[in-house]
Amino acid sequence: MDRVSVLGCGRWGSFIAWYLAAKKGKQVWSWGPEEDYSYRVLKETGKNEYVTLHPSITLTCDLAAAVGRAEIVIISISSQGLRGFIERIKNCADIADKIFVLCMKGIEVETGCRLSEIMIGAGVDAEKIAVWVGPGHIQDFTAGIPNCMVIDSHNTALKKALADDFKSELIRFYYGNDIIGTEIGAAAKNVMGIAAGILDGGGVSTLKGPLMSRGAREVARLIKALGGNELSAYGLAHLGDYETTLFSRHSHNRMYGEMLVKGQKFEKLAEGVMTAAAMKKLGEKTGVELPITDAVYDVCFSEKPQTGEGWKSLCMERIARLFSRDTKFEF
Repeated sequence: MDRVSVLGCGRWGSFIAWYLAAKKGKQVWSWGPEEDYSYRVLKETGKNEYVTLHPSITLTCDLAAAVGRAEIVIISISSQGLRGFIERIKNCADIADKIFVLCMKGIEVETGCRLSEIMIGAGVDAEKIAVWVGPGHIQDFTAGIPNCMVIDSHNTALKKALADDFKSELIRFYYGNDIIGTEIGAAAKNVMGIAAGILDGGGVSTLKGPLMSRGAREVARLIKALGGNELSAYGLAHLGDYETTLFSRHSHNRMYGEMLVKGQKFEKLAEGVMTAAAMKKLGEKTGVELPITDAVYDVCFSEKPQTGEGWKSLCMERIARLFSRDTKFEF
């Protein structure tokens, strides 16, 4: 499986292309829309702020060609755009024999669907879909700092083959064993990342310890209600990714939360915003209490002015509500 195409050349997509070319010796095509800023930067300079294009990478804006030549198609785009994107792929290429790997984290806000469910609903064979998630920042990987990640799928043979094929001294892979928990956990950690940023911006960073513990319990309840294994919340996809998301200056979601409290605008993508909305709907649908998620949703979607000390007070008031809830057993 040496012919790989990575669709999406933003920070994570460009890293995946670099990793598979430089560390695994694969012939990689990196696709991006011609009008996209990330694509233009790579085309004009041969690099971005994270990686330099490896000689084994072919940069293209031809989607049909990128999909058509690949054995493995890796998708790394904004999760809310996946439904339309897979239809676009189907309209330009035969996908019957393709393996799809989703390197993205999110839940569709309109439907509450996991990303693999969107793919299956679009007619992609469930046995040919995998997800690649877990901890790690590009800045650390490219500096030679290793980490652990997970690949999951309904197809046991596929996830084992991909994990064994993609592993290196830089990334140790584990085989996932609960795709529901893996996908929900990976998406939900971005919501907790926003919560962590709110705590940082509000000057109460010591509460990130309780956030880690109670956040994982909250997500575990949701995973169980959706038919997954609640222990997945304590695996690499969720709790294992907390350090990367809750404490790192590189985390978009944590930075979004911090700047939100300060009344500042964050210009980059923070997937946790729409994931909070999707999780809120899932909690209401399943009858699962999601107090931290609800607090993040309230802050992100409040119509109050996002300026000054009044905005900071509003954000912290949402957090304070969590402390007024009834006392209950921890487990």
